[in-house]
Amino acid sequence: MAALMKLILTQDVSGLGGPGDVVEVAPGYGRNYLVPQGLAIAATRGAEKQIATIRRAREVREVRDLGQAQQISSQLSGLSVRLPARSGDGGRLFGSITSADVVAAVQKAGGPTLDRRLVTLNNPIKSLGSHTVTVRVHPEVAATVTLEVVPA
Repeated sequence: MAALMKLILTQDVSGLGGPGDVVEVAPGYGRNYLVPQGLAIAATRGAEKQIATIRRAREVREVRDLGQAQQISSQLSGLSVRLPARSGDGGRLFGSITSADVVAAVQKAGGPTLDRRLVTLNNPIKSLGSHTVTVRVHPEVAATVTLEVVPA
């Protein structure tokens, strides 16, 4: 088995950790994906000093965000979101609804501005009607939004 590569995460990486976490990953994953995408930096002695700074910023952000996340969650749950989409016979859509479409519809309906990466589509939305979408506002707070897909 190949040796693992030690990295310090600079952003949240699903299934791996959050900012400031020191992780060991396969060399190819680290070298070809995490580092070029700016999600991690190599764990050197100089970089280890940055861990404390990254963790402090993360803790301050998370404490502030938990209250804010619950506020955003309550805003989202009380929101009625309609999304017009082109459809053919039988209510099937031409293409499918993406997370970016959901974010734009929420914003247009008067909701908060969201990051499309926080939106989880359990199943691809390919038909007209009512669909439930999960928004992970915070690691501890998730909101569900009912999306009404209507013909354009």
